[in-house]
Amino acid sequence: MKQSAVIAQLLSRYPLISDQISRPALATVLTQLDLTLQRAIEGDVVELGCYIGTTTLFLRRLLDTTNQSDTSRIFAYDSFTGLPPKTNADASGTGEQFQGGELSVTKKQFLHEFYKANLKPPITIKGWFNDLTPEQLPETIAFAFLDGDFYASILDSLRLVWPRLAVGGVITIDDYQREALPGVERAVRDFFQGKAIELHHEHHIAVIRRR
Repeated sequence: MKQSAVIAQLLSRYPLISDQISRPALATVLTQLDLTLQRAIEGDVVELGCYIGTTTLFLRRLLDTTNQSDTSRIFAYDSFTGLPPKTNADASGTGEQFQGGELSVTKKQFLHEFYKANLKPPITIKGWFNDLTPEQLPETIAFAFLDGDFYASILDSLRLVWPRLAVGGVITIDDYQREALPGVERAVRDFFQGKAIELHHEHHIAVIRRR
């Protein structure tokens, strides 16, 4: 899907502060948020698995650029202690570099990236996804980006987000059909079995829209 001039400008102007998402994948996420905003889907923006804030910064920039920051809040969730332990559903001969405890940053480090960029930080909640309660998420979600890497993390994220996703709302999920992280696709398949959705993927980003 062709990205807008606004998104192309943002991607060319600002750096990626980590290597955990590629520019094509980030463009896919931003394009889906932009389309959601254009459709005037009511609700807030959530990100589960924000790490140092690479994607979160761009979500904020897009909301600011399109004058949507007053109507759509951003909620960011992370353990801020790195990845959880793997389960059998995540077993892959090519994914041995992804282990529990990796990709650890503090909440303070995450928020500092927003201060450095002179951007309003999101509402930030620290915790393992399986310990979060529905009340810690916004009542209505228009757009979600899930980057949990492992089967249980994606499944827990979907269980939290899906009941609050507005009709027409979109969930984007990183690492879909990535050989090193097979648990992501397995979690998506298991959770959405029998549910009415539209799903496609590009650049290892699954795009799911609620009918």
